[in-house]
Amino acid sequence: MEPLVEADVYKVRIEIFEGPLDLLLYLIKKDEIDIYDISIERITKQYLRYIQTFKLLNIDLASEFIVMAANLMYMKSRALLPRSEQPPEEDSDEDDPRWELIRQLIEYKKFKDAANVLAQKARKQEDVFANAPEKAESAKPETAPLAEISIFDLIRAFQGVLKRFEEAHDLGDIIDDRFTVSDKMDMLLKSLSPGQSMPFKSLFASASTKSEVIVTFLALLELMKLNQFVVWQDQILGEIEIERRSGS
Repeated sequence: MEPLVEADVYKVRIEIFEGPLDLLLYLIKKDEIDIYDISIERITKQYLRYIQTFKLLNIDLASEFIVMAANLMYMKSRALLPRSEQPPEEDSDEDDPRWELIRQLIEYKKFKDAANVLAQKARKQEDVFANAPEKAESAKPETAPLAEISIFDLIRAFQGVLKRFEEAHDLGDIIDDRFTVSDKMDMLLKSLSPGQSMPFKSLFASASTKSEVIVTFLALLELMKLNQFVVWQDQILGEIEIERRSGS
């Protein structure tokens, strides 16, 4: 899948990307399955779909993502082989191709959970010393912390927008150079006043080509990276909202 945004023009480098294990844990959590019950075929398909979306957006991926993709495809191909054709040294139940991955995921999840506990304790400690009267009251419902709406949530929402756009517009991969990422960043800043928010899907309401949808999403990612926009949900699996930070 070739990117519709020229590589020499724009390449996304976002520090909020973590690693391939984070993406796999996200996919497992989204499907609400136990780590021990993962289907290599299903998770490989989902993982590769994200990789394709990253490439479509011309996102600069760490090499670890590609290595994991290769490992998943290898495990998937092994799982399809009859037992008689399995590599001799790996022909046992204990050497199910999933187990090494499962062990990595379990250990990594323990590490992530411990890090989250420490982060929560640090936030509570900060709240103890925070001056509550100085906090501005807001009519907006209490939202999930930004950390809980990951880049993977945004990519998933973007995949949904792109799918609906492609179903409604039979335009093919038309290269549209009317807008640059900088153009769309300016348009987003002008469309929302500081403190104002709008539904994520509304960002793409006026888009007329697939390229424009992609450039709009890249502009949002860049504004988030610059700490000018935030995303939030008022409930789990609720509508994703984007908001321009006050004072930005």
